[in-house]
Amino acid sequence: MTMNMSMSATMNAGIAGLAANATRLATISDNIANSGTNGYRRVQTSFHSMVLGEAAGSRGTYTAGGVRTTTMRVIDQGGQIASTSNSTDLAINGRGFLPVTSLQGARQAQGDMPFMLATTGSFRFDADGYLRDTADMVLLGVPANADGSIPPFSPNSIDGLQPVRMTETQHAPLATSQINLQLNLPASATLPDADPVNNDLSVEYVDNTGLRRNLDVTFAPNITPPEHSNSWTLEIRAPGDDVPIAEYELTFGNGSDDGGLLVSVVEAGGSPAYDPATGAVLLDLDGQEIAFGLGQLLDPAGMTQHSTAFNPYQIEHNGFAKSDLLGVKVTEDGLVQAIYDQGQVRTLYRVPLVDVPNPNGLQSLNDQVYRITTESGNFLMWTPGEGPTGTILGNALEQSATDIAEELTGLIQTQRAYSSNAKVIQTVDEMLQETTNLKR
Repeated sequence: MTMNMSMSATMNAGIAGLAANATRLATISDNIANSGTNGYRRVQTSFHSMVLGEAAGSRGTYTAGGVRTTTMRVIDQGGQIASTSNSTDLAINGRGFLPVTSLQGARQAQGDMPFMLATTGSFRFDADGYLRDTADMVLLGVPANADGSIPPFSPNSIDGLQPVRMTETQHAPLATSQINLQLNLPASATLPDADPVNNDLSVEYVDNTGLRRNLDVTFAPNITPPEHSNSWTLEIRAPGDDVPIAEYELTFGNGSDDGGLLVSVVEAGGSPAYDPATGAVLLDLDGQEIAFGLGQLLDPAGMTQHSTAFNPYQIEHNGFAKSDLLGVKVTEDGLVQAIYDQGQVRTLYRVPLVDVPNPNGLQSLNDQVYRITTESGNFLMWTPGEGPTGTILGNALEQSATDIAEELTGLIQTQRAYSSNAKVIQTVDEMLQETTNLKR
């Protein structure tokens, strides 16, 4: 009786071995089949022994318990990164996941869209303007303000996320709201015996209708014999107008600590006040407000007065007339930027990276995307490159994490183990047959 029970347990162990190796064969098959699937994370099978009735220091017969298996997708181990020719092919250099939703979810109300995570993606804009991949997964991002700044977003809520979408309004002209001047005025021009020569600039901006316009900006030296004034009169006017829109007296320092640096800005008449916190004056041009940046006080990167010649080395504004879109790029810190044919770059979204405490606890779905679970832990969203997350790489895709050599080696081992377990079953069957023949 004891022998028959032991033989039966041995056969059951062999059957369990067949089932276990069949499971391992299934995972190996899946890994090999997806060796060319971008972003695929391999599955591994672990074997665990089963012990029946064995006590410490036991003697006598042994009862085979067999084996059981568990499988786990190793999500925290990615593949190699390969370069591509598409600027919106995205991979992650380091830790983190891309936030995505389904195309159907993107077309629904924001609160109803499913939230999923991807490790990589070959995204392109479709006919409706959504940035999605061939599996209809749409990239999510935080929409930028009209001036290109990114509003703060909650790290543990998707309320601030929207499907990344290129709309017609993003092709429209953008009225200028900010002008920045960085220049040097010649210190010799304010000497007591200097010739009163003005320094003129024409500064371009884009009005609310998308037309390019100009402001005439004049820097006139204040000459006050017998002293070196270090002072200038700044006038801002529309072309052809005699009356300035705004007028200011600029004074520069001449001490050891402030020599050549802007130390005061005093408005004349009813000119808009200078804000020392921003270094700008707020101009009203027929209902269009423009922050005209003169630079902060004592800022060496702003407006200066040194011995060199008049040098407007940087004049920039944030508006542009209607332009044709050349392409879209994604920066390392997740900014989705549109590039136009006139050289302007417009920030549309920021794509955050999502991190979870236990990536291997995520639920694996079709098309290399994952869902948050209790095992993965709650998610946090970060600006790429901050916190524990890596950076986003454009023109790149993460390849499959499958190692073909390792999988083929495992395939050989599995085949031999499967055959050996089948041999155990065959041997037990023959032994039971011998036992039956003895009873005749």
